[in-house]
Amino acid sequence: MNQPMHISAVIITKNEERNIERCLESLQNVVDEVIVVDSFSTDATKEICEKYDVKFFQQEWLGYAEQKNYANSLSAYDVILSIDADEALSPELRQSLLALKSADPQNFVYQMNRLTNYCGQWIHHCGWYPDKKIRIFNRNTAKWSGTIHETLSFPSDMQVISLKGDLYHYSFYSIDEQIAQTNKYSALAAKRYFEQNKKCSVAMILLKTTWQFMRDYFFKGGFLDGFYGLVICRINALTVFLKYVKLRQLYKNKNCNN
Repeated sequence: MNQPMHISAVIITKNEERNIERCLESLQNVVDEVIVVDSFSTDATKEICEKYDVKFFQQEWLGYAEQKNYANSLSAYDVILSIDADEALSPELRQSLLALKSADPQNFVYQMNRLTNYCGQWIHHCGWYPDKKIRIFNRNTAKWSGTIHETLSFPSDMQVISLKGDLYHYSFYSIDEQIAQTNKYSALAAKRYFEQNKKCSVAMILLKTTWQFMRDYFFKGGFLDGFYGLVICRINALTVFLKYVKLRQLYKNKNCNN
């Protein structure tokens, strides 16, 4: 008979006072410890965490993958539940994790569907759901890697098992927040493409932008999410547009400086 599995929940934070308590509440009586690695928040994040039985550390920002790997190294147990501060376990997912604790995690990683809340509305389409995320793994066999969007790297022979229940994601509280993130990440993506010597034509920009909206709004059912479905799909297309026009601008700046 397998010994009960111990799970360490690991969270990285920076100014998450509006989200962190909801996340911590959802973890109560499910995981065996909670590790929070904070990048010196200037809001009430630390004070909120201190209300709960968490191990709170502070670390200057290392990048998403590096920060998460560092946080994993601080846990007492090898099995990690990696959860973001703006996420929370649904009641069904809580039950799935409790049942999982009698399993043997050595040769498996576990994924769950992430359901996003946008401006107070749950989004079930737009290519946003089911947003499958692998979040439970053994830290000895899996590591975070990547720059803009970190991904979990693990041996190809490991089986991915899906858990029942949703991981709630409280993403954007306003349209302005999504637009601000779009501006940030499109610039980072353009810089990465520039460093990789990728190029794009005006025609390619038009095609990719149009296809992004058509795919998300019509083929992935964004229209079923009403007004916010339209908003999300338009901003998704804007992200693609900005990424490539910023890439072209980088090449223009380079040519001007030569």
